[in-house]
Amino acid sequence: MALRPGAVIFDLDGTLLDTEPLYTVAAQRVLDEFEAVFSPDLKRRTMGGDATESARIVIEEFSLPLSPQEFLDRRRVHLLELFADVNEIERAGDFVTAIRRQDIPIGLATSSHKPLCDMKLRGRDWAGAFDAIICGDDQRVTKAKPQPDIYLLCAQELGVDPTTCIAFEDSPNGVLAARRAGMAVCALANPHVADEDLHEAHLTFSGYSELEPFVTKWSTKY
Repeated sequence: MALRPGAVIFDLDGTLLDTEPLYTVAAQRVLDEFEAVFSPDLKRRTMGGDATESARIVIEEFSLPLSPQEFLDRRRVHLLELFADVNEIERAGDFVTAIRRQDIPIGLATSSHKPLCDMKLRGRDWAGAFDAIICGDDQRVTKAKPQPDIYLLCAQELGVDPTTCIAFEDSPNGVLAARRAGMAVCALANPHVADEDLHEAHLTFSGYSELEPFVTKWSTKY
C-alpha cells in the first residue's frame, strides 16, 4: 500500500457490496424444500468461486435431486428479489472514488454473471469508475477463482502488468486467485470467513477507512 500501484482491481460481492448474507438467504430458501441447512462451513467452501462449481458442492453435500443449473435457477429467483436493495460495504464507494481521483486504473473482477453484476451496480455513484469489468460468465475466463484467469484478463484489459496491481478481496478463493496472478492482495475481514482462511493475503483490514490515508499518498509517483 505504500507505493502507487499500476492498477487496483476489486472483487464485488462481499468486498464492495454487502451481498454475501443475501446469497446465504437465497441458498437457504432453496434448501428449505429439502429440509437442509446452508451451514457456515458450507458457506465458506462455496463463496468467491465459480457459481456452477459452488452449486455442485451444495448438491453433493445433501444429495439433492437437482442439477447445478436447476439449483442456480431456483436461487436466482430469490436473488433478484434480494438484490433490489443491497447495501454497499461501509465507505467502499468513497474508497473507489478516492482512487479514481488519483488517476489510477480501476478494474472489477467478479464471479457474478454480467446480468447480476449490472443489477448490483445499478444506481451506484461509483459504478462508472471502473475502466474494465470482467464477469464470471465472460467466455475468456476459462477457469474460475481460485485460478488466476479473471485477474490476469482484467489486468490485460487495463493494459498493466499484473505484478504492479493491488487486488481487493474477501474470500479465500479470491485471495488465492489474485495471488496466483502475481498481485498484492488486501483482504477485507468479514464474519463469514475465519481470519486464518485469509492468511494468503498480504494485508487483512477491517474497513476502508483504515486504508484511505494511503490513497492520498498515491498522488506521488515512485
